[in-house]
Amino acid sequence: MNLSPPDLTAVLAAGQLHGEAVEHSERTLGDLGGVFADEAARLAMDPTVVAYRVQRHLSVADGTPGGLYFGTSFVEPGRVGDEYFMTKGHFHVKRECGEYYWCLEGGGVLVLMDEDRKTWGVAMEPGVVHYIPGHTAHRLVNTGDRTLVVGACWPSDAGHDYASIAARGFGARVLDRDGEPTLVTEGRG
Repeated sequence: MNLSPPDLTAVLAAGQLHGEAVEHSERTLGDLGGVFADEAARLAMDPTVVAYRVQRHLSVADGTPGGLYFGTSFVEPGRVGDEYFMTKGHFHVKRECGEYYWCLEGGGVLVLMDEDRKTWGVAMEPGVVHYIPGHTAHRLVNTGDRTLVVGACWPSDAGHDYASIAARGFGARVLDRDGEPTLVTEGRG
């Protein structure tokens, strides 16, 4: 039997993806201007420190209706001031598109925000799967002391709208308050 090589191999327990169609990206503290509340604290830190990395298996061309993408985010432990390392967060360009996240390692918070800026958080711990409905922005926050590893699956035509978040942020932030991660809403410190 003559079999074709696999498109993707994965070390699922660690979230590692391997294959020709796997893209890799990373965001350093230098890339995350305007993301954290305490910009002075971010600027005082080493800009080459990696806050998070992403691997994506892009099985079809971007924007193809009916396709699915598969990926893993690796959010490193750390804080900028009293705010934990996090991803930039995004809505989908096609707002009605949902997404699945599942935690593989570490611990943290999945911060969700609807289009009216109502913001809430749900715990991310190994084995837990979250469905993110359409019209909901989402961001990962690492509140632990080791890498938060989260798998994801989303429609190939969903797109990512980072600009809306860059312009207005989320309606809440996850801050260290007396050693405990605390979701703090806008206007409240």
